[in-house]
Amino acid sequence: MALTIADVFDLPGLDSMVLRAGVAGVHSQVRWPYVAENESIAEWVMGGELVFVTGINHVRDEANLLQLVEQGHQRHIAGLVILTGQEYIRAIPDRVIRRADQLGLPLIEQPYQLKMVVVTQAVGVALVEAQMRGRSRLQVLEQLLEGDPVAMDTLCLRAQRLGIPIDSPRQVLVARLDGSDALIERYGSADAERQLQSSQAQVTRALAAWQASLDPVLPVLQQGDQWILLLPEAQENPELRREHLAQWLAEHNQTLAPLRLCLGLGSPGKDVSEWALGLYQARQALVAAQAFPDRLGLCSFDEMGTLALLAGIRDRSILDRFVSENLGAVLNADKGPEPVLIPTLEAWFQVNGNLVLAAARLGVHRNTMTARLQRIESMLGGSLDDPNHRLSLAMALQIWRLSPTRRIRSTR
Repeated sequence: MALTIADVFDLPGLDSMVLRAGVAGVHSQVRWPYVAENESIAEWVMGGELVFVTGINHVRDEANLLQLVEQGHQRHIAGLVILTGQEYIRAIPDRVIRRADQLGLPLIEQPYQLKMVVVTQAVGVALVEAQMRGRSRLQVLEQLLEGDPVAMDTLCLRAQRLGIPIDSPRQVLVARLDGSDALIERYGSADAERQLQSSQAQVTRALAAWQASLDPVLPVLQQGDQWILLLPEAQENPELRREHLAQWLAEHNQTLAPLRLCLGLGSPGKDVSEWALGLYQARQALVAAQAFPDRLGLCSFDEMGTLALLAGIRDRSILDRFVSENLGAVLNADKGPEPVLIPTLEAWFQVNGNLVLAAARLGVHRNTMTARLQRIESMLGGSLDDPNHRLSLAMALQIWRLSPTRRIRSTR
């Protein structure tokens, strides 16, 4: 369990510290304390620091404190602590307080008589304890999400000792950043890597703050390039939760462009016994969110229709074989730089077999559309008028669209 700004005020001996602004950021995680000895902090922080400003070595007037607030926000520090007293910084200017509040940067006032050694020791000890406890929680949560039935009883006992709620309903959410290719194209490889790391840190902070607002007990897990959250049971109906998620996602994706954050939701589960299934479902829904632009980066497993049935097949080779048998000839013929058969088939299914609408969707003549469909029928050895053949073809196309290894682009 990480140490947050909100936790700092509960540490022994620190009750005289007061939050003056930035309540929106009180769930920010503190990585370590840092005492600012220079006029600027931009070059000396990396994100997550609790920065202390004493005014001893530099004049900290209103302009300089405003500069520190701006730099702290840009560098994603956890919070800014300003020591006040008769000798150096007598009071925090109102403009500084207002600006920190606008940015959501926690601004804390510390009386000068509260010795720094007391504060840094309390924060340091709490960080070590939080890291140890946090590692144990993450380990147990990851094992619970694996769903090993042999070790489940032992894991549940450990979870209870660590204060992890395992009996309440949960919904698994998986998040992933998409679009690294676009990032490289815009910035070049070196700058793109720095931008990617900055965006990943931004997502981590946003998800941690969101999780903490819903249930501060559970942390956000990271596995590879994915973030995993265990959301509490929705107080609103599923449609309203999805609406709130879509709004949250749209707001954050505005600042992440050209990257795009995608979210996949599993079905709600009643207790820990369903967490592993929920994770599997959320990952299937995430693939759908990434594959279909019309989903705007968000998909719930319960929305996937027949794909939800297909997702229950754990052996991927069965699905791959089904695609190969029903769609393989077309996929092989469409491997060139300008594929046309798969986009034609997709357009035809999207308008329920209406040739005119499908041709208009692709921007081609109706005769061209007819010729392509006849070619597809010849290659597959079946008629699109056959309902059984059409159903198999539609399912194979959906499976292929959700495959993380597909290569054919959907272009005209």
